[in-house]
Amino acid sequence: MGDMDLQIARQSATLRTQVEDKLRQAISSGRFKPGQRLVERELCESIGVGRTSIREALRQLEAEGLITSYPHRGPVVSTITYEEAAQLYSVRALLESYAGKEFAENGTAQDIHTLNEAVAEFAEAAASGGGSRLIKAKTAFYDCLMQGSGNVFVKQMLTSLHNRVTLLRMTSMTQPGRLNHSVEEIKEIAAAITDRNGAKAAAACKYHIDMAAKVALDYLRKTSENDGD
Repeated sequence: MGDMDLQIARQSATLRTQVEDKLRQAISSGRFKPGQRLVERELCESIGVGRTSIREALRQLEAEGLITSYPHRGPVVSTITYEEAAQLYSVRALLESYAGKEFAENGTAQDIHTLNEAVAEFAEAAASGGGSRLIKAKTAFYDCLMQGSGNVFVKQMLTSLHNRVTLLRMTSMTQPGRLNHSVEEIKEIAAAITDRNGAKAAAACKYHIDMAAKVALDYLRKTSENDGD
């Protein structure tokens, strides 16, 4: 993960969007850690763009809660408290359960095909142990889930929550044994959606988030206890 390539290609998506995506990936992969100060000059050199693009991207990530700006210190990767994380996962479980149910009952055949492709890619990424590939594959899976739900407001709300959970996603997936369980849980979600079983899809989505929450919250609790020693 430490050798992640931050350079971007100037194509299709706007330059600012590409910079935003690279910074999100760097945060979610752990290259930029919670509490770490982000220096504009260093980001310009790492990503290969000017200060304007960096500042615009930082403003967007601050709006998403990934970055916090402090007077006389500048932008810093946000931290998330145990209480905030617990609330976030609770709301996320509700919304993703609904998204899974709606997808199973109303999603198109093409949406289901795309979802299963995303699940296969995530499983391969997990087997290969690739950090950045893993995050990209997991993000693609959730994009498919939200798209397949057919509800634009659920998609908007979940996108906001997913941006915040970026601070915890790699922490959760890298805990011993968690990744293999995550792969199996996602396969269960896809299977239920493919079978058009709305109730089972909702339950599978909730179980997946509950398990991810347990791992992430245990980690945050232990970290908090260690900091208090």
